[in-house]
Amino acid sequence: MPNQNFATIFSVDQTPQEAFAAIKNVRGWWSEEIEGSTGKLGDEFIYHYQDVHTCRIKLVELVPSQRVAWLVVDNYFNFIEDKSEWKGTKIIFEVSRNGDKTEIRFTHEGLVPEYECFNVCSNAWGAYINGSLPSLIATGKGNPNKKEKEVREKATR
Repeated sequence: MPNQNFATIFSVDQTPQEAFAAIKNVRGWWSEEIEGSTGKLGDEFIYHYQDVHTCRIKLVELVPSQRVAWLVVDNYFNFIEDKSEWKGTKIIFEVSRNGDKTEIRFTHEGLVPEYECFNVCSNAWGAYINGSLPSLIATGKGNPNKKEKEVREKATR
């Protein structure tokens, strides 16, 4: 049976070191709401998006300029039956040189089509991994979720 984990690959002109630094800058491409440290082995952080999704993630592998892996320690979704669907899955970034490009391979190991959130989650990852992260690497500016307080303030103006 073929690998059914969600995975995607993209390439950039920047160095593996630049790509690696951007991956570790989770607030720069995923969410400005990240709480906790995201750069050292053993670090744990919390991602949360409104009342829709909250997860606690631990940095379990770190090979400079080559590989970052996170373990989803806890998870909550408000829109599916199994609220903890991501719990125990691994999120992996592999960085390598391919000719004159740097290739980033993203795999969410355990996010499989059988999961109720697969379509929603893979579409969201696609936007972050194929849009926001490459933009952060190439231009220094990603498109992360904004802090909810700022979003609310703009809405009331």
